[in-house]
Amino acid sequence: MKLSTDRILTTHVGSLPRPDDLFEMMLARMDGKPVDEKAYAERVQKAVRDTVREQVAAGLDVVNDGEMGKPSFITYAASRLSGLEKREGNRPSPFANTRETRDFPDYYQSALAEQVSARRRRALMVCAGPIKYKGQEALKIELDNLKAAMAGSGATEAFVPAIAPSNIETTTPNEHYKSAEEYVFAIADAMREEYKAIVDAGFLLQIDDPFLVTYYIMRPDLSIAECRKWAEVRVEALNTALKGIPADRVRFHTCYSINMGPRVHDMQLKDIADIILKVNAGAYTFEAANPRHEHEWEEWGRAKIADDKVLIPGVITQSTVLVEHPELVAQRLVRFADVVGRERVIAGADCGFASFAGSNEVHPSIVWAKFKSLLDGSRLASKQLWGK
Repeated sequence: MKLSTDRILTTHVGSLPRPDDLFEMMLARMDGKPVDEKAYAERVQKAVRDTVREQVAAGLDVVNDGEMGKPSFITYAASRLSGLEKREGNRPSPFANTRETRDFPDYYQSALAEQVSARRRRALMVCAGPIKYKGQEALKIELDNLKAAMAGSGATEAFVPAIAPSNIETTTPNEHYKSAEEYVFAIADAMREEYKAIVDAGFLLQIDDPFLVTYYIMRPDLSIAECRKWAEVRVEALNTALKGIPADRVRFHTCYSINMGPRVHDMQLKDIADIILKVNAGAYTFEAANPRHEHEWEEWGRAKIADDKVLIPGVITQSTVLVEHPELVAQRLVRFADVVGRERVIAGADCGFASFAGSNEVHPSIVWAKFKSLLDGSRLASKQLWGK
């Protein structure tokens, strides 16, 4: 994993707005409508090339494929695991009865919320048999597309996001395994093949694990202590899947699964930071730019962070359409440099900007304006930290 040796490096979290025509093809495939698969594959290839080129042109150092081939960062796993079966009807939203929706029912039932929800429709999937990995071909295509796009691109490094076992477990009801723990460890064992293949292909592996901290929002019946106990087991399962993979090839991302919302019930960093840092990763990416969490930079100063770990704080956010001022971005980066040292800070985003195809709550033009602020702010911070 590259370090910020002479300036602050820049990256993002994963998903970027997909082209409209690609989104329509994705919708048709999800709906079971006939699609020219050759044309679809070619369109994904082009979208990956275009997004890598656009990221490099913007000035980002560590790039990815924008998740152009995935309808969603969670549900893609359903097509790569055996043992899962589709049931009639759509899957009920795991966010239907959360701490947030209980306190703000009118907001979450608003026309905007319904519109976003409709574009995130997902089939009801359940675990009905032994979990095994079967996504070798799809993963190879994904990695080959990114390799081709990276060739001659000028990018410093590339990462590939992959979903954490806990997120598959939480969104896919278990009808086969004797316990939740047995289920999540079975998922971890299967997903290990994907994790290892990504690293073996020469890419950084980014584990996407929003539910590690989102679980508290989703379970109003549980205390912080009970949610911490749940999270401890999920981190243990994830580390089992990561066994043998060098930590400096792994980035761990967690967030709160809500973009636009009041978010008064987000789990506080002080209640989960020690568990996050148990993940066998070389870098941690997290929300630090939105008004609900910006103050928590001080908590990282109190956390026991190993000297070889990298922090990738969000210095721009998907939770508002306001474009952050570059000087504010620089201030945020300098704070984290004071915590772990300038070489161990990389500028990132709070979360992805299109986690589900079509869920562009932040217009693409604003997304790239935010990235410009990220780059400009990183240059200001670098000048302050390195004096050049």
